[in-house]
Amino acid sequence: YFCSLHISWKKQKQLDIHQALNSDPVDIETLRKAAVSEGGLLTDDVRRKVWPKLLSVNVFDLPARPAKNIRENHKDFNQVLLDVRRSMRRFPRGMRVDERAVLQEQLIDIILDVLRRNPQLHYYQGYHDIVVTFLLVVGERVAIAMVEKLSNHHLRLDFMDPTMDSTKHILNYLMPLLEQVDSELHDFIRAEVGTIFALSWLITWYGHVLSDFRHVLRLYDFFLASHPLMAVYFAAVIVLHREREVKSSECDMASVHHLLSQIPQDLPYEQLIARAQSLFTCHPPAELAHSAALQSRKSITISTFQAFQMSTQQQRPDSVLRREVVNRHDARLSRGAPPSRAAHQLVKAAVWGLSATLGVAALAVAQTAMDWAPDFLLQLF
Repeated sequence: YFCSLHISWKKQKQLDIHQALNSDPVDIETLRKAAVSEGGLLTDDVRRKVWPKLLSVNVFDLPARPAKNIRENHKDFNQVLLDVRRSMRRFPRGMRVDERAVLQEQLIDIILDVLRRNPQLHYYQGYHDIVVTFLLVVGERVAIAMVEKLSNHHLRLDFMDPTMDSTKHILNYLMPLLEQVDSELHDFIRAEVGTIFALSWLITWYGHVLSDFRHVLRLYDFFLASHPLMAVYFAAVIVLHREREVKSSECDMASVHHLLSQIPQDLPYEQLIARAQSLFTCHPPAELAHSAALQSRKSITISTFQAFQMSTQQQRPDSVLRREVVNRHDARLSRGAPPSRAAHQLVKAAVWGLSATLGVAALAVAQTAMDWAPDFLLQLF
C-alpha cells in the first residue's frame, strides 16, 4: 500500500507539471511550487523542460554557438582554464577521460561566451561550479542561455561585481536570520567566526561542497524557483540544524570555522528546504534589511527580482513555440528560400533533445549529426 501511494504521488506530481508546461501561458506558479515541494522536479528529463521556463528561456531561440576564437585574449581565460581543470570531481564517476575532456572544453566556452556578451559581469572562482551543473543537465546550448539569464539576475546578487564587497554584503543577511531564531547561537558564531565559512556555499549554490549530485540538483530546483536570497536562508537552516554540535564544540575560531565549513553529506534536505521556506515567510529580506549592517547598500538583484518574476508569467508552451518555428520553416521552403535562423534553431533544439535522451556525453556526436542530417532532425518534431 505504501509503495502504491508513493508511486501515485510521484505520478500525480509529474501530471501536474505536464499540465502546467502545456498551459498557455505556461503555469509558472505551479512549476515553482513543484520545484520547491518534496522531491523537487523528480528527474533530469523534467528539469530539462522546467528549468528553462523558471528562467524564461526559450529553447527554440537560443544564442549562437560560442565563436571559435572566443578564448583569444580573454582576460579571464587562464583563471577559467585552471578552475575547470580542477573540476574533475564535478563530473559523473566512471565517465571516460575523452568524454569529460569534451565537456570541460564546453564548460570553458560557456563561461567565456557569457562573460564576453555581458561585460558588466565579472568572473569569480566558484562560478564554474554553477555552470557545470547546467551543462550536465541541459547541454551546452541551453546552458549558455540559462547561465546568462541566471548571471544577470540570481547571481548578480552580487557575486559578479568587480570586487567581493557585494558578496560580503550578502553574507551579512545570515547573522540577522540566526538572531531571529537562536540569539545564543548567533552570538556564539558572530564572536568566533563570523560568516566567511558560508562563502563557498553561496557562490556555488552548494555545488562545490556537496558530493552527491542528486542533492545538488534538488537544491537547484529549489533555488531556481525561489528568491535569490534563498541560498542564504538555506545556509541559516544548516547552521540551526547543527546547533547542538556547534555549541558543544571547542570555543576557538579555528575549531568552530572548521566544523561549520564542513557540511555533513547526510543532511535531511527536504526537511531543511521546508524550514528555509518557512523562515523566508516569517522573516522576509525586507525585514532583515533593517539590520544596521544591511542598511547602507542595495542589491541590484533583490531590487529587480519582482520585475524578473513578472517577466516569466507570459511564456508560451514549447508545443506552440515549436509549431511556430516549423511553420516559419515550411513557409520559407515553400517560397524556395533557404532555411531561416529560426529553423536552424529548431534543428539545434532537436539536437538538444537527442543529447538529453542519449546522455550528456553524446552531445558532441549529436551536434555533429546536425551538419549532415537537418531534415531528419526536423522530422523528430
